[in-house]
Amino acid sequence: MLEKQKVLGDEALPLTSLNHISILCKSVESSLLFFQNVLGFVPIRRPSSFTFDGAWLFNYGVGIHLIQSENPSDLPAAKGEINPKDSHISFQCESMLLVETRLKDMGISYLQSRVEEGGVHVDQLFFHDPDGLMIEVCNCERLPVIPLAGGEPAMDCQRSDDALTSHMSLRPCIECFSHAKTTIV
Repeated sequence: MLEKQKVLGDEALPLTSLNHISILCKSVESSLLFFQNVLGFVPIRRPSSFTFDGAWLFNYGVGIHLIQSENPSDLPAAKGEINPKDSHISFQCESMLLVETRLKDMGISYLQSRVEEGGVHVDQLFFHDPDGLMIEVCNCERLPVIPLAGGEPAMDCQRSDDALTSHMSLRPCIECFSHAKTTIV
């Protein structure tokens, strides 16, 4: 087990971005429909050398890898209660009102929340996928990314709407800390 570990600057792993999230599913087909129709992911080719059922999807600069559970009955029951403190994945959106309207139209139960920090308000919507994985949709870009070690807020320098051909990377934003003069509002 790792004890308290110093991970700063050049000692940290040389990562560039989040590549994918793998999700164990009771039904790959149900999850595939959800991630396509609700979240807008696009199915992509999956290596043929895999010997287990699954599906790969991509959008917003990140992949979702769905893996069929060998024992679906052993997976936890889908959660009924929506708890923002559960593990979750979060997606940025352009219009919270449009997302809320579409969730209502699709009959998907959700929970609204609002976070405030220094006069900046962030709206959040939480809901579950077919297996109970918590999904958050928010306008979190309003909050500045401020290093705990001090320094100026990072500029929003790598976010892109060209989701299928680009990716988000915080590394350039971290490099901007010493040069940033404004906050993201």
